[in-house]
Amino acid sequence: MPAYMLCLTYDGTAYHGFQIQANAPTVQLCLEQALAVLYGSTIRVEAAGRTDAGVHARGQVVNFSAPTLVPESRLPLALNGLLPEDIVVVGARQVEEDFSARRDAWAKVYAYTIDNGPFPDVLQRRYAWHVARPLDLASMQKAAACLRGRHDFRAFQAAGSCVKTTVRTLYSLKLIGRRQFIYLIFKGDGFLYKMVRNITGTLVEVGLGRLDPAVVGDILRQGCRGPAGATAPARGLCLEKVIF
Repeated sequence: MPAYMLCLTYDGTAYHGFQIQANAPTVQLCLEQALAVLYGSTIRVEAAGRTDAGVHARGQVVNFSAPTLVPESRLPLALNGLLPEDIVVVGARQVEEDFSARRDAWAKVYAYTIDNGPFPDVLQRRYAWHVARPLDLASMQKAAACLRGRHDFRAFQAAGSCVKTTVRTLYSLKLIGRRQFIYLIFKGDGFLYKMVRNITGTLVEVGLGRLDPAVVGDILRQGCRGPAGATAPARGLCLEKVIF
């Protein structure tokens, strides 16, 4: 059967992550239910990244195989008519039969949004972590510099994950301040379980003056999570883009 790639966006607030789980609403479940109605048979999808509960996506990519019943140009409209309003397919195209959104991804880009105003922006409450105390952006940027490159990031991996290696390449990590918001932009070849949120929580500790920027490099080298900051809330995280 032909293979297809979809690009979708979603507000993860109401979902227990992307991947199907028993007795819990997930993005994958909603998407596969819509595909089943559209094609009249069970269709399984593979995602580039399994976002966690409450995490959003602006550029998630999935692939699946299906009969030639719907032209690729019509797939977004057909699926959006079957999906809940917080999941939207924004693109579709036919790909090679062996294409894998997970294995063929060269890099992923995640953004974490911190609302650093004295009062939270109520319209961003689902998409940003409000930290009321002023953050020292320069100190956070200094600490972030030591994380760029290829390292063993086991100190920033949450418990409950089983991977062959905890070595990853963080191609870039940018911290940008705009009005009352601070945006952390991560680009890497892969990310460990809650790695972005754990790094973000640690950099916030630096910004609050509770952790010296140099200590972040020590945490990385020693592979010890003890001195690191708490895990940042899921609501501030968004999968922005998958690069192939």
